Amino acid sequence: MRFPRSSGILLHPTSLPGRYGCGDLGEVSYHFIEWLVVAGQSLWQVLPLEPTGYANSPYMGLSAFAGNPLLIGFEELLQKGWLKQSDLLPPPAANAHRIDYDKLVPYRFGLLRLAADRFFAAPNPVDLADYKLFCTEQKDWLEDFSLFYSLHQHFKGEVWTRWNREYAQRQPKALGHVREQLSSEIRCWKFAQWRFYRQWAALKKYANDRGVRIVGDIPIFVAHHSADVWSHPEFYYLDKNGNPTVVAGVPPDYFSETGQRWGNPLYRWGKMEENKYRWWIDRFKRTFTLVDIARIDHFRGFAGYWEIPATEKTAVVGRWVEGPKEKLFKAVQKKLGRLPIIAEDLGVITPEVVNLRDEFEFPGMKVLQFAFGGGPENGFLPHHHKQNSVVYTGTHDNDTTLGWFEKTTEHEKEFARRYSRSNGKDVHWDLISVASRSVADLAIFPFQDVLGLGSEGRMNLPGTTTSNWEWRFSWDQVGPEHAQKMYEVTALFARTGPERLGLTPYPAEKRHPS
Repeated sequence: MRFPRSSGILLHPTSLPGRYGCGDLGEVSYHFIEWLVVAGQSLWQVLPLEPTGYANSPYMGLSAFAGNPLLIGFEELLQKGWLKQSDLLPPPAANAHRIDYDKLVPYRFGLLRLAADRFFAAPNPVDLADYKLFCTEQKDWLEDFSLFYSLHQHFKGEVWTRWNREYAQRQPKALGHVREQLSSEIRCWKFAQWRFYRQWAALKKYANDRGVRIVGDIPIFVAHHSADVWSHPEFYYLDKNGNPTVVAGVPPDYFSETGQRWGNPLYRWGKMEENKYRWWIDRFKRTFTLVDIARIDHFRGFAGYWEIPATEKTAVVGRWVEGPKEKLFKAVQKKLGRLPIIAEDLGVITPEVVNLRDEFEFPGMKVLQFAFGGGPENGFLPHHHKQNSVVYTGTHDNDTTLGWFEKTTEHEKEFARRYSRSNGKDVHWDLISVASRSVADLAIFPFQDVLGLGSEGRMNLPGTTTSNWEWRFSWDQVGPEHAQKMYEVTALFARTGPERLGLTPYPAEKRHPS
């Protein structure tokens, strides 16, 4: 599917400023949308929105359908009277540029429980009716998720295979008993999902009304410790105790000499096909209620995926196994029609992957940080790009452009300087300009590159499990020149402009709210 020529910013909502330990769907997100509009951007790309699990990774979500409770904005809960200003004090000791999850999670979850208790103690009839409607509409996943998440909290994050056996095996009598025992906790997490979905819908409408489309992210695999695997073990390769027998990852590559052992359980695609891919159809349907465009992470896994024995500690030992290929996407399209999907086609790409991507006209990805190794024949260089593609300076898995440039080889530095006609002083702006010139329909830039940050702004280092997903910025790092430059380069290369959004260049006196 082709997209209008445009550009945007990659920034997860947790990386926004905010008084309560991380960015959320409250005022800070609306301010950021205003910045995007003034900067001439028409795309906001986010990472997966699911509740984070192991190592705080959005790619190890506890559900493929639920929203992350950490993103719920408190301003609305204050307006509703479900929280009081005094409840929010003291906020967690906040580093303006790093998230402290150990302090953040108990603080924000404690406030969500308090808000839920107040709502249920004296519900407004209109809100109560809307809550019940939400629970009815989302029943297919919400019942399992709210019970799973309550048990997850009850067992202090222990993987579900280590819970009491009757809970792990979902024995009906035991689950009925624990639903009564944890009823207050269960309704709290239903409340949280209700508010996440309603807040996100309002935010998306605000963005869409201003010409900004949301680009979401679908991880191909789900976490073993998730409501999805716990409630539907028949769809995964598990042993009799529920533990994976084989896990996902990628062989040695650019990022790691030993590959990446992600640890996600692998799908029993035959079982999913027998079920007419209903789980995937529901997943895509849910995703497109939240976003306008979806990037599928590790798209090549649908053509063939790296299967690692669960006993292996790295991803070196494994084998390529055939995926569902076109059968899955034909089933999805039969039910939902053609979908606006971006295929993350990085890594070991075979003709089968290219054919699958092109059969459904999904745009692939081009990352400039991969472009300057070798010579002019490198396919990531803009003179090789196709229109139906998306160009990035880097992704959430890359270092920032400045961090990359500082550490890369002299050959790549010199090639990048010559290609971009740069002296290397403002290489982040040079590569933003190079990407914007590309014929690729979409150009997307990590906000760290707009701000000109070094490696201190890196979001994730693949193959590691500490200090990731913590970066955030503060408004004092953002000056009028950042929006001005983005506006100018975007308009210059016809990715947006005054005739499309009715904008004028960023006024010098315009400042950002704190």
